[in-house]
Amino acid sequence: MNPELRKLVRKAAPDGADIDALLRDLDFPLVDGTDVTFVFRGKADAVYLRCWVAGLDTAQPFQALANTDLWATTIELPKGSRIEYKFEVVTNGNKELILDPLNDIVARDPFGANSVCQAAGYERPEWTLHDPQARDGSLQSRKIESSVFRESREIEVYLPATFRKNRRYPLLVVHDGVDYLRYAELKIVLDNLTHRLEMHPVIVALIQSPDRLKEYSGDNRHARFLVEDLLPFMSDAFPLMDSADSRCIMGASFGGVASLHAAWRYPEHFGSLLLQSGSFAFSDIGRHQRGPVFDPVVRFMNEFREHPGRPADRIFMSCGMYESLIYENRSLVPHLQSKGVDLRFEEARDAHNWENWRDRLRVGLSWILPGPAWMVYE
Repeated sequence: MNPELRKLVRKAAPDGADIDALLRDLDFPLVDGTDVTFVFRGKADAVYLRCWVAGLDTAQPFQALANTDLWATTIELPKGSRIEYKFEVVTNGNKELILDPLNDIVARDPFGANSVCQAAGYERPEWTLHDPQARDGSLQSRKIESSVFRESREIEVYLPATFRKNRRYPLLVVHDGVDYLRYAELKIVLDNLTHRLEMHPVIVALIQSPDRLKEYSGDNRHARFLVEDLLPFMSDAFPLMDSADSRCIMGASFGGVASLHAAWRYPEHFGSLLLQSGSFAFSDIGRHQRGPVFDPVVRFMNEFREHPGRPADRIFMSCGMYESLIYENRSLVPHLQSKGVDLRFEEARDAHNWENWRDRLRVGLSWILPGPAWMVYE
């Protein structure tokens, strides 16, 4: 048992006063080296830890602590790890998923929020936080008339603080761009890295699909939309460099699949890719086990693995060690390197979530779009 938790139990009083005082003085979860103890306080029939970590049981049972209304469970978590979790509380046969009431650190995503466990050695990167010294880039809403989808599409466009109409800029296309802004602090990261001269000032097209699981799964229409609708629109509206090596396309999860697929279909249009936790499911033999939504992804990836070509000259990839997709991402590396791709691959002690992708942005963006770092002319 965690030493601090042992102290709680030893000092437990019938009225709970001692427990109240000690709970206020501790940070939860309780981290002791590689042991992490989660604590729940309240009446329940059972309590489970739900964390989305490949390799761990989906539900870790808590133990009721004698003479208290406390429940606890301990898992081993390597140093530098970061995971997201919820508690499942069972009362009178009813199950409820809740945030950890003792932990104020929360991560949000399009589906809601999760509590965050920061193991020993993990710290949120300071460059993901607002820097008052960094000048703010701007965001503009634009509308594209898509000949491919025969409808209007809304996009956001980021312009760096140093933007000048008489200069030309690289273009970064971001799948799920609005989600990157909301959940991965992309604007703050762009502002900070540009201010520090760690990445080149860049114009960013932030796109959001109304049907991402279909359009991002290796859909030829989406690849055509990028090349036939988005690129001409951006070139007409903004002063962009006019070469493939000045264009990067990026995305996470299914957005990584869409990025790789578009570059594979149109290799002459994108010089670099930034792929985060790509959902690169494939099947060497038999059927895959990921459900029908992955069928088109598997068809594309099986074809890609047979004929990878050279989708881009430079590719940055990242993936969490605690993701079920880590094998697929690792296996893609030699396929790309065998075609002469300049590839950098980074693994993290994290899972499939937006803050994992946020924490990898500095390395990825500064490697793909390096800044001058020693001088700048305004």
